[in-house]
Amino acid sequence: MAGRWMDLGAFNARGLPGADALGVAIERMVTGIASPVDSERGLAARLNYLTKTDAGYEAMDRAGIHVSPRTLMAWLAEERIPNKANRSRLDAAYWDLRRRNVAADLKKRLNNHGRGTRVEINPVDQSRVEGRHQRDLSSRSITVRGVWDRAVDAWIDDDLDELDAIWDDIIQDLGSEYDAYSNVSSIGWAA
Repeated sequence: MAGRWMDLGAFNARGLPGADALGVAIERMVTGIASPVDSERGLAARLNYLTKTDAGYEAMDRAGIHVSPRTLMAWLAEERIPNKANRSRLDAAYWDLRRRNVAADLKKRLNNHGRGTRVEINPVDQSRVEGRHQRDLSSRSITVRGVWDRAVDAWIDDDLDELDAIWDDIIQDLGSEYDAYSNVSSIGWAA
């Protein structure tokens, strides 16, 4: 990770590593079932989504759902309700599958036919930092190209090291100040 601010909170600055902010911003692009898994509607929708494809069954397996076909059929028929732990696993499996299913669309939207995406980078919050330790930082905007496929893949794989390397590639384009944006309060874009 780039950055002289390796010990970010030493002077009470608040923020998060750029790699984390990148993952959070990608995550915000994923939408899905709004009803909670504890509701009848939310549970039914998740079960329906997960049992339509082999990928759904693989997502359930990754989430640790190992029930008999009879139990699964009872859940689908609403004859039995999964226990709290299995509802939580079903929710995790649903979001895992949802992320994987929208990854190609996210890449397409972020790459924007090779034009990339304009990203706004908000520096760390220095409101609690004593004046003599504050740095003169402002929000920056930059068009990011060429990294979105890698970024989405790293996000899906929860590969924080790769997201960190990608963030370093992104902030290099900020010029000599890039180092001050290794930690940020947030980033955002409209894609």
